[in-house]
Amino acid sequence: MEQQDIDNLRLLMEFEAARSEPPRGFPKLPDLPAGRYADQRFYDLEKQHIWRKTWLFVGHIDQVPEPGSFMLWDNTGEPLVVVHDDDGMINTFYNTCRHRGAPVVTEPEGKKIRLTCIYHGWTYDLKGNLVSVRDPEDFHDIDLSCRGLKPVRTEMLGNLIFINFDESAQSLWEWLGPVADELAEFQFENCRLIGRQAFDIQCNWKIAMEANTEVYHIKGIHPLTVAPMIDDRRNVNSFYRNGHGRMVAPNKIVIDEREDDRTLFPNIETVGEIGRTCTQSYGIFPNWVSPLSHRALPPLLFWPTSINTTRFEVWTFCRDWGGGPMPEAYKNMWTSPDDTELSEVLQEDTTFGPWIQRSMESSGFQGVPLSYQEARIYHWNQWADRLIGIDDIPEELRVAQVIGDEWLAPNEPRLDQIGSNIAAS
Repeated sequence: MEQQDIDNLRLLMEFEAARSEPPRGFPKLPDLPAGRYADQRFYDLEKQHIWRKTWLFVGHIDQVPEPGSFMLWDNTGEPLVVVHDDDGMINTFYNTCRHRGAPVVTEPEGKKIRLTCIYHGWTYDLKGNLVSVRDPEDFHDIDLSCRGLKPVRTEMLGNLIFINFDESAQSLWEWLGPVADELAEFQFENCRLIGRQAFDIQCNWKIAMEANTEVYHIKGIHPLTVAPMIDDRRNVNSFYRNGHGRMVAPNKIVIDEREDDRTLFPNIETVGEIGRTCTQSYGIFPNWVSPLSHRALPPLLFWPTSINTTRFEVWTFCRDWGGGPMPEAYKNMWTSPDDTELSEVLQEDTTFGPWIQRSMESSGFQGVPLSYQEARIYHWNQWADRLIGIDDIPEELRVAQVIGDEWLAPNEPRLDQIGSNIAAS
């Protein structure tokens, strides 16, 4: 992050602490319709568009570390296999033989020279090409070249693997826009996988995710854990194209790194002042939320398993420790020591999910009135509607497009107001 960006963030933090109302010109946010959390029609639109047209985080290269390594993935209901090929590329295919639809891989992970369907023996190389079929003489002039495994677009952000089902979608780098440049200081190309666990939550996936995209709840839900650590009144929210968002809140106290478990992880030297002194968290549309620091890169992923259930994945990455096996002391920072439970903070975040879901499904719930502090939630919903197609959404389920492009980074109207205030004084 450039020094000017740091200086601007510090100014914005003081602006946020001093304001007595939302910034001048920031729109009043209409209520989010209740049906966006409980109406099957909207859930089906999400499934058809959001999960089919966006870049989705699949995993880390440590899960498929060498040629022949593979893993299965099905978080969107599509059976996929991710493969490390002989040229060092990561490929993703539908785990579907082109003969009769049987899977070409049944183990959750492993290593193979070829991918062979057990059902009838059709065999594919690691690039998905069909290389042989059993009893070829019984097929009339079968053309192997057009019967390869069907690929899914796959691109990398450093060591992280992303996929997109939409063949015409913009590249991952274009999709991320300025966020990709901002993430560079965290060296995702040098990060290693510490741990990944998944937990089931009994609520709509957006209810679970939204608890991690605003600070308005901190005093109520995290009075003894997060609230003493983060200066929520100086939190600065930023909005980006394609629904991405960022929050930066200064830490109230300096952690004694000698007593902080996260210091077990090696220092990422390129992380600057903001990442070392603030909680700097990014939301990557549609379902990634992650605080990032000079010690740990711990993304949270939210996957719908039904309209009112969620698979919650918690990951921890850190900078490469320099070879050899992972040190035994390294642990997923989001879980209990034995990985069987969520950490205290995440338990606080998720406890009310089932209660909120039941309320949202009741006739007593009409919609969500959002504050300025919760504007990232509204920003996300605006872009969800654009992606789905506003006219394709039932009118009673749409959100009004009130946050204009003038509020999207790199634009920053609040800085102009700071300048005006200084001049007036």
